[in-house]
Amino acid sequence: MESPEKVAEYISQWLTDYVEKSNMKGFVVGISGGIDSALTSTLCAMTGKAVLCLEMPIKQGEDQLKRSSEHIDWLKQNFSNVRSIRLTLDSVFESFCGLLPDPQDPKAHELSLANTRARLRMTSLYYFAALEGYLVAGTGNKVEDFGVGFYTKYGDGGVDLSPIADLTKTQVFKLANHLNIIDVIQNAAPTDGLWGDDRTDEDQLRATYPELEWAMEAHENNTPHNQFNPRQKEVFQIFKKHFNQNQHKMQPIPVCEIPTEIS
Repeated sequence: MESPEKVAEYISQWLTDYVEKSNMKGFVVGISGGIDSALTSTLCAMTGKAVLCLEMPIKQGEDQLKRSSEHIDWLKQNFSNVRSIRLTLDSVFESFCGLLPDPQDPKAHELSLANTRARLRMTSLYYFAALEGYLVAGTGNKVEDFGVGFYTKYGDGGVDLSPIADLTKTQVFKLANHLNIIDVIQNAAPTDGLWGDDRTDEDQLRATYPELEWAMEAHENNTPHNQFNPRQKEVFQIFKKHFNQNQHKMQPIPVCEIPTEIS
């Protein structure tokens, strides 16, 4: 990214144009305490349109809560168009869990509940979006949305527009640094916050974001595998596994089209 200033201005203008064409009043952004939501909310705030920052903790770690609150405080100090709500969803999540049958597969059960957290948050975002006449701004980056599909279908993937989905994670950090987003956000290890523990994105993916960015580029360029060193071969296989198994997230919903001769 040669000119983060121009990129920030471009995205902010794109957001402005989109919300005005949509005849909506502003944006709602889920704030997690991570770099992606911090950057997205800042870019939305730069438009001058109304921005609602929504914190939605579900058994959340205190460090994540602290980071999200500090970021929102920073936003409010710099942008008069920002307000926030903290909606604690612990009781909603616990109530849902209490309705479930005993799981036959504990690992699948844990993953399903992690995705349930993301979908409860999506439901909350759209409640306030409908209430206020706002658009839900997505926080996914390029590697997550189009490389490894590291998001929850109809959870954090359920949004109205995606302002940073053409930025790699490395570019997200560069742009956040340019915009002076608080250090505690910039220095935090990326995490999806869906598990109730301190596991990071890289713990789950078994590769760093720069490694996955390299693998995504190698895949797009059809780089010969004989040029890879042993770690690159491992990372490329990790990338390909996620890329292949998550196509159902990254492709349009398939529609069964009835042939004209039988319709």
